[in-house]
Amino acid sequence: FSNLPAGTVDSLLKPDMKPTLQKVLTYHVVAGRMTAADLSKAIKDGGGKATLKTVAGGSLTATAANGKIMLTDEKGGMSHVTIGDVLQSNGVIHVVDAVLLPA
Repeated sequence: FSNLPAGTVDSLLKPDMKPTLQKVLTYHVVAGRMTAADLSKAIKDGGGKATLKTVAGGSLTATAANGKIMLTDEKGGMSHVTIGDVLQSNGVIHVVDAVLLPA
């Protein structure tokens, strides 16, 4: 959470902030099962970028540079995929290095 302003995490953990916390968390989730190869193909097919619809109802833009996948949130914040394809029974996790925020 190093890219968040000081006190943000403490604020989001307060009971009255549960809807906001839930929106931030579900903003990191895309429905379906998309591997790194699938994501790379979507970026290539999209002419260098792919728009991903999040469970929170927002969008993330995926691009690739120097062999890494980068995600850009609706506010222009960027996060790199540091570990891809952590396969789970209910989907695929791609670890990112920064928190992504909805508009």
